[in-house]
Amino acid sequence: MKPVRFSDHARVEIVRRGIPYEVVERVLNNPEQVVPEHGGLAARQSRVESDGKQYLVRVVVAERPDATVVVTVYRTSRIGKYWRSE
Repeated sequence: MKPVRFSDHARVEIVRRGIPYEVVERVLNNPEQVVPEHGGLAARQSRVESDGKQYLVRVVVAERPDATVVVTVYRTSRIGKYWRSE
């Protein structure tokens, strides 16, 4: 398994958006879905409950030969916009 690196932007956004690192790690390592994104990126995503509401946490990564780089992380209540039906 390749090492994981967090971009400076991802670190700032995790803190700014108040997403616990434990949640980020869980989604990163065991996502419910992996969805291709623009520019060769991929979003590892899982549904997460917080404050009695369900959100989608998306961890956007770039797969590099030497590491998996976390580009950004965010959560959204618009699950249907990003969720892919099997």
